[in-house]
Amino acid sequence: MFESLTDKLSQAFAKITSRGVLSEADIDLALREIRIALLEADVSLSVVKDFIAHVKEQALGEKVVKSVQPGQMVVKIVHDELVKLLGGDEGELKLNVAAPAVILMVGLQGSGKTTTSAKLASLLKKNKKVLLASLDVYRPAAQEQLAQLGAQIGVESLEIIPDETPIQITKRALKAAKEGVFDVLILDTSGRLQIDENLMNEVAEVKKLSTPVETLLVADALMGQEACHVAKAFQEKVGITGLVLTRMDGSSRAGAALSMKMVSGVPVKLIGTGEKVADFEPFHADRVAGRILGQGDVVTLVEKAMETADKAEAEKMATKMFSGRFDLNDMLAQLRQIQKLGSMGSILGMIPGLARFKNQIEQSGIGDQLIKKQEAVILSMTKAERKNPDIIKASRKKRIALGAGVEVSEVNKLLKSYEQMSDLMKKMGKMGGMSGFAQMMKRNPSNPMFGGKKWF
Repeated sequence: MFESLTDKLSQAFAKITSRGVLSEADIDLALREIRIALLEADVSLSVVKDFIAHVKEQALGEKVVKSVQPGQMVVKIVHDELVKLLGGDEGELKLNVAAPAVILMVGLQGSGKTTTSAKLASLLKKNKKVLLASLDVYRPAAQEQLAQLGAQIGVESLEIIPDETPIQITKRALKAAKEGVFDVLILDTSGRLQIDENLMNEVAEVKKLSTPVETLLVADALMGQEACHVAKAFQEKVGITGLVLTRMDGSSRAGAALSMKMVSGVPVKLIGTGEKVADFEPFHADRVAGRILGQGDVVTLVEKAMETADKAEAEKMATKMFSGRFDLNDMLAQLRQIQKLGSMGSILGMIPGLARFKNQIEQSGIGDQLIKKQEAVILSMTKAERKNPDIIKASRKKRIALGAGVEVSEVNKLLKSYEQMSDLMKKMGKMGGMSGFAQMMKRNPSNPMFGGKKWF
């Protein structure tokens, strides 16, 4: 997300961060480019005007002018203003209430509301007992869709009874949540293709009955400024407490995220960054501001890794790898672990310095398709071949390639990657694992074992 905006802001900052002294003209020029970048990203004009005015007021201050690195100070000011614009630290879900805490999901049809309800349930089930209930009696198979998604993620959903009204379903869901001692009840309301009086009246009636602690508007980030209009309408007619933006991964003009807090008066609380259940995360304004400015988001990446990793299994794997007993079964496990973190694009966007090169890296073939292809190649091998890759010769390679639906060259690439990884693990094991490897690199970054090249 924000690829285009990140690129243009980086270009604007490059012109001022390299200078030892900044004049007012330099700052005006940079702000002009920032203004254009924000407008092209679909940020509303009124929001851009306020944002630029706040940045300029601080950028012309004595603290910046006399700073040792004035350009970096301007970048920090822009970062801090972006954090404020995105909602600061207001984005946490308020679920510390008497159970069951009701979350009401509202929005237009096609925004991904039902899928998002399931993703939210999956996110909360780590610490809460969650019940899903669909109130969408108008869209064909909408209730069945939510039930199926619930089953896939291991979350219970309310039994479907034909011909019930949304109000009847709400009453039954509240009763079931209390009797089942559920911590959270997620109500997925029906949507419409556009805002109308019937939709608003129904949502308002459900809200009055269920008294939710959170009323979350699910909006498609690709809608741009229209998403802001939808947020404003729902806020005025129903009252919402937060926003959930979907398809943030596919929007190069994701300015809606920067405008909606100001327009609706409520913060973005959650974002969907892909189709997988794992591609869904709490919205942290400071982290997203860092991503927009190309600074990455290592904290979120580490949190995702900790959530998806089994500590005991990881330690067992590390011991095995550093002892030189690394085989293709272990490589397969590592590939699957990477996939649990989310799409390759979302991972690259969180690594400082790589966000701006994400598209080029993916175009070069280092992406989700490569991982899936490598997984298919390993799965086409026999147990003996995975355990001992040295036995894989020409005839076996042809059979493996045929089974995986790839060329023999792809099998060769995988085996080459495995050999390089295996060799590196053995060398790291001799040096005492990761800590020994790090110490060696500090002492001699151009060690011959790495081809005499400086890696850091």
